[in-house]
Amino acid sequence: MKILLDECVTKRFKKYLEEYEVFTVRELGLGGIKNGKLMTYCVDNSFDILLTIDKNLMFQQNLDKYPITIVVLNCLTSKIEELVTFLPSFKLQVDKLQKYQAYIIEK
Repeated sequence: MKILLDECVTKRFKKYLEEYEVFTVRELGLGGIKNGKLMTYCVDNSFDILLTIDKNLMFQQNLDKYPITIVVLNCLTSKIEELVTFLPSFKLQVDKLQKYQAYIIEK
């Protein structure tokens, strides 16, 4: 499974997802790119999931255009200490997530 961590998710989160093929927006040189172009990049480069904490992304884009899955961690901050608390729930659900959909992951 190929996952892209959005710019708002700390790169430190990547090491907690070692069982997946994970990239960050910054390491791919995509910092500052608009969400629509980022989602197109995900599709063009065979990403399965765009993982973010941006709760607005799922409402700003027409998800029917993008065969990827948007995963929003419902956290208050991007601090690694908070993000890791969502891992059990994310990993429990990840295999059931569908393309063209957005999901909010709770703790």
